[in-house]
Amino acid sequence: STLIALVAGLAIPESGRILIDGVQVKGPGRDRGVVFQDLALMPWRTVSRNIGHGMEIARASREEIRKAVDKYVKMVGLDGFEKYYPHQLSGGMKQRVAVARTLAADPDVVLMDEPFAAVDAQTRITLGQELLSIARLTGKTIIFVTHSVDEAVFIGDQVLVMSQRPGRVKHLFEVPIARAERHWDSIVSDPRFLGPRDQVMRSVREELVPQGQERS
Repeated sequence: STLIALVAGLAIPESGRILIDGVQVKGPGRDRGVVFQDLALMPWRTVSRNIGHGMEIARASREEIRKAVDKYVKMVGLDGFEKYYPHQLSGGMKQRVAVARTLAADPDVVLMDEPFAAVDAQTRITLGQELLSIARLTGKTIIFVTHSVDEAVFIGDQVLVMSQRPGRVKHLFEVPIARAERHWDSIVSDPRFLGPRDQVMRSVREELVPQGQERS
């Protein structure tokens, strides 16, 4: 979450620099969009108006907003729910609204801070599958923070494991599976998934259990 805040420009690093396409991050910017863990949907706005909120702030025309809202409503599977309010939606549907709102603002980088943590396991898998499709369709760079090893390897092309305090990048693992080939029902037995998953798990376990103290 701290890393997401730093890349988003919501926090300032005490040392070092964060660069995006060679440009130093000095604060929030339209080139980065954030999907927060608590979603931050506005309860008084409908699905459509939540999704279009960022474009309204950017003073896009009504026609531009309408087209973008229609596009992303369809992309995240919310057709027919445009006039619903957040309290009328399931947890998974609220997540889709938050993702669509960020995409509608057209950032270069999408930052996601454990966005699926509050939903049930089946919905989490479905949302992960949909996120892969969105990544293919939009070509966006996505930084996705999760505590789930399976989710990280299922969604990520690269998985960064962070160390305990002070948090540092400990390992970087490549996932050699094309996004179009990632389907949960088949990938869970695929050696190309199981290999990186086991490597990431070992790296995480080293942070939780001191070396040599693993129970048999």
